[in-house]
Amino acid sequence: MFRLSVEVEETAAAVRRRWNRRPKAGVILGTGLGSLTEGIDVEASINYDDLPYFPQTTALSHAGRLICGKLGGVDVVVMEGRFHLYEGYSLDQITLPVRVMRELGAEMLVVSNASGGMNPYYHSGDIMLMEDHINMMWESPLLGHTDEGTPAERFPDMSSPYDRRLLQLAADVARREAIRVHQGVYVAMSGPNYETRAEYRFLRKIGGDVVGMSTVPEVIVARQCGLKVLALSTVTNICLPDDLGRVGKYDVVNAAKAAEPKLRRIVREVIREA
Repeated sequence: MFRLSVEVEETAAAVRRRWNRRPKAGVILGTGLGSLTEGIDVEASINYDDLPYFPQTTALSHAGRLICGKLGGVDVVVMEGRFHLYEGYSLDQITLPVRVMRELGAEMLVVSNASGGMNPYYHSGDIMLMEDHINMMWESPLLGHTDEGTPAERFPDMSSPYDRRLLQLAADVARREAIRVHQGVYVAMSGPNYETRAEYRFLRKIGGDVVGMSTVPEVIVARQCGLKVLALSTVTNICLPDDLGRVGKYDVVNAAKAAEPKLRRIVREVIREA
């Protein structure tokens, strides 16, 4: 844990040399959702290359920049591109940015992702507010870490990982803006392959509404660090096992981009009103 603490402190110091403010929120943008940064009054844009200990993103449509500035008049720090287990990174590397955001002073984390919809009532382009998740990555980012010398808990409670007030606020904003949203359960898989018909049937049977390849490690660490969390999942493809078609990576990216304006309105208003 000492090594990780040093990495967090040195990375946060590198950010402060370019942008010395205390963000209210940290934001992580997922596949195809990078243009959400267009609504930010950018005060600093830092390439991941320039941040010590930050990995390099290799996923399609992930720009690899840390954007610092104001969104809706609120100080934010935004990851324009995240890291995934399927890229070969460790869970410590994937979740390092969350710890850095907390070190910078963030009080809440807003996470977005692209997902496959298993709930038959969901359609491509819909947004699901994550009210719970199922971790099928089979590993926790907290393994091996103690809480010595840190404010983080060794055994964080996960009975309610997604902040109820933020969920309600997001639902209220969506209703006000006439945006179709659902609330449901996200299943996290390691990827990078998509699931089989049998796997979709199983994941739906155990309670999953959508499935994706990210987010849950970051949420676990955010809760360990005491951050309030809101997570929004854009349904980019439909995963009904009895009517399953081939999915290409560009199909996912394009569907996510088409939903960006709706997601941008929700995220901006939630951060502003929270």
